[in-house]
Amino acid sequence: MLNVYISDVDNKPAVFFNSRLDPRSFARTKMSQSMTEQGFIVNPDGSHEIWRASGIDEKDGFMQFWGTLFSGKRLDSLIDEAVSKTDSTADQSALDAVVLWIRAKMLLGETISAANPGAAFVRCEDGKPDHLKSGIFFSPEYLSTRCLLMESSDKYPSEKDPVDRYNSPDLKGLDTTAFCAGIMLYALFTKAYPFLSGSVYQDMREGVFLPIHLAVPNLNEKLSGLIQSALMLPAANSKPLKAADILTDILKILMSNNNEIVSVSSLFNVLSEEKSLQIANEKNRYLSRQKKIVKTKRFILRNRTILLIAAAVLVSVILFIFGMMDGISKRPTTEGMYPDNVIYAYFNAFSSLDHVLMEACLDGASKADLNAAISITAITRTRMAYESSMQGLITAEEWRENGGELPAPDVFGVTNLSISQAGGSIDEGIVTYRVTYQLWPLGEELPYNRTDIITLKTDRKKNWRITEIQRTERQ
Repeated sequence: MLNVYISDVDNKPAVFFNSRLDPRSFARTKMSQSMTEQGFIVNPDGSHEIWRASGIDEKDGFMQFWGTLFSGKRLDSLIDEAVSKTDSTADQSALDAVVLWIRAKMLLGETISAANPGAAFVRCEDGKPDHLKSGIFFSPEYLSTRCLLMESSDKYPSEKDPVDRYNSPDLKGLDTTAFCAGIMLYALFTKAYPFLSGSVYQDMREGVFLPIHLAVPNLNEKLSGLIQSALMLPAANSKPLKAADILTDILKILMSNNNEIVSVSSLFNVLSEEKSLQIANEKNRYLSRQKKIVKTKRFILRNRTILLIAAAVLVSVILFIFGMMDGISKRPTTEGMYPDNVIYAYFNAFSSLDHVLMEACLDGASKADLNAAISITAITRTRMAYESSMQGLITAEEWRENGGELPAPDVFGVTNLSISQAGGSIDEGIVTYRVTYQLWPLGEELPYNRTDIITLKTDRKKNWRITEIQRTERQ
C-alpha cells in the first residue's frame, strides 16, 4: 500500500499523504500541524515554487493530507521498474528522472527538501520524463518521511524497525543527496540495491556492499568511481571527494554538451573475455573475504560486552598464573646444599617459624613440625592483636645467648643441635643422620629432649631433601 501517491480531487491531479492514523490518534499526535509544512516544485527553467497541503480528509478509516499537483510518477517507482525489468525504455526513463532529481536538488541548494526518492514526483509526458519539460516535486520532509517509513514496515515486515534504504541517518545536506543519488544509479545499472540486509544502517556505516566495479565491470569507469565514492560517504572517515564535486561530475557524465541526457547504452563498454574472467575471479574473492570479515566484526560488536568480560577474566587468570609462577620461582629451595646443611636449615627455620623454608626441605617426611610452626604463628599473631603487651616470640638460641633466665613463656625453638651421619652415602644419593637437640615449647618452662633419625634423598632436580623423620622424645 502506497502512503504517498497521486490521485484526483475534483478531476484534478493531487498528491496524497496517508498518515495511517485513525481520527483520534491523528488528533492526539497533532499531525494537523503538518498542513503548514513546505514542499517544493522545481520547474524546468530552474525556478521553484513553494507547495503546501490544501486539505485533510479520511479514507478507509485513516486521515490523509492532500494538495493539488501536476501529473507525475514517484521517482522510486521508476527506479523499481528499471531494476525489475530488462527494458531499455524503463532504464532510460529512470536515468532521465535521476538526472532531473539531482539537477533540481542542486538548484535548491541549501533549501531543505525531502531526500527519499519516494517523496519526489517527476512530471511525465506520455509516461516518460522530459528534461526540457519535466518539473520535480519534493514533498514536505517530515510528512513524507513518516508516510514512507510506514511503507517500509509493510514492505519489510520482518524488520524490527522501519528503515529508509535510500538514506543514511549519519549524513546531512549535499552528502545526503549524493548518497541517495549513488544508491539510485547503483540500482539502475546493477539491477540490484546495494543495501538490502537486515542491518541496512550498519552496512551503510561500514561500507558493506558489492563494489560497483565488480557488480557491473563494463560501466563507464569514471562514473563507476563517482558512484562508489557516493556510497562510501557514511563509511569514509576522510572523504576523498566532496558531495558537491561528486554530484557535479556525475551530471557532466550523464548530460551531453547540449544539455541532453545521454543514453544508458552509451555508458557501458565492451570487455575482453580475459578481463571479464579476471573481474569474475576478483568478485568471488571479495565476496568470500567480505563475508568472513563482516561475520567476525558483527560477532564482536554483538558480543562485545561478553568478550570484554572474558578478556578481563583471561588477563586476570594470566596475571594470577604469572604471579603464582613468580612466587614459586622465588620460594627458597635446597639447591646447592649438602645433606647436613639441609638439616641445619630445617631446624633453624623451625625455630624462626619459617614454614616456607621448612616445606622446601621436606619431600615426603612427616609435616608435624611444619604444622606446629604454622599453628604457633597463628596463635602468636592473634595474641599480639589482642594483647598490647605481647612483644612476639624469642628464638630459644637467642634466649640462651642472653642468659637463658626462667620463666620464659615467649621462648620457642631448638638449642644444643648435634648432627652425626648414621649411614648411607652422598654418592649413592641417600644418607641417614642422627640428630639430637632440645626443643623449648611455647609457654613451658622445661625443654623436650629429642633424638631424630633423619633420611635424605636427592629429588628430580638433584637437590637433597628430607624424606623421613623417626623421632624419640622425653622431657
